[in-house]
Amino acid sequence: MADRSFTEMMSGYSLTTAEILYRLPDHPALLQSYIWQDYDQHPRFPKLQGFLEFWSRELEGKLFKVLVAHTGLIRPAELRLVGAELKLH
Repeated sequence: MADRSFTEMMSGYSLTTAEILYRLPDHPALLQSYIWQDYDQHPRFPKLQGFLEFWSRELEGKLFKVLVAHTGLIRPAELRLVGAELKLH
């Protein structure tokens, strides 16, 4: 059985990191930072969108800004079968 993260990468998911800045409920003039990281699909980011909807619905800290970084670690096009194995010595 393949690892879940590897299976997601093969399906077009890649590592996504979001820095979420939010206001503290008791001190709205102060900003706090939270880092979220998971495998997600560019450009819609369904997992990040779901997390941000959960945040807005369930948590008291009001969102201020979300910075997203996304990278393709491995893609299906990068894999190819090798027809032969060569050994030296």
